[in-house]
Amino acid sequence: MDLRAALADRRLVAIVRGGDPDAALRTVLALVQEGIDLVEVSLSGADALGVITRCVGELGPGRPIGAGTVLTADDARAARDAGAAFAVTPGLGAGADTARELGLPVLAGVMTPTEINTALAQGADALKLFPAAQAGGPPYLKALRAPFPDAAFVPVGGVDLDAARAYLAAGATAVGVGSPLVADAADGGSLSALRERARAFLAVVEEAAG
Repeated sequence: MDLRAALADRRLVAIVRGGDPDAALRTVLALVQEGIDLVEVSLSGADALGVITRCVGELGPGRPIGAGTVLTADDARAARDAGAAFAVTPGLGAGADTARELGLPVLAGVMTPTEINTALAQGADALKLFPAAQAGGPPYLKALRAPFPDAAFVPVGGVDLDAARAYLAAGATAVGVGSPLVADAADGGSLSALRERARAFLAVVEEAAG
């Protein structure tokens, strides 16, 4: 898949991490039904590889379901084998390197200009600015875009509705949203409440596009 194009088109990545694999699967399916089909299933969740495999089986191989928290070479290989369409890392290292070698697009975790330079030189498709809130929020992103105007930044960490709006206005290609969107759905919480939150985030994305 063309990860950068997908990020620019959808502008929102849902991050699913839960303790109940069945609930996590239901969460992904509900998000896709609401129109959020760029989804990262974190490997730190329960049976995350199984969740990815089941998502691909339910949705088909063309859906952009990615693996998150890809730390090691083994993580990258397991994500590829499970059918993940892309890999997301919290930082640079073996997980990102091996994912690229396997042909998986990589959303690589960075925080500093040095890390951004390194990630771009290593061929990262896009840059996960993480943890974005602790790094300085939308003003920090805006400052980074001056020396890196062509980089595709995806802020992650503490991105609620207001922050999503601010990051997109500051030039983010997309935003990555975990608990403010998913909340307890991947642990068995309300899917109807999840759907309401999904619609609210999609409204912010549409507002930014308009």
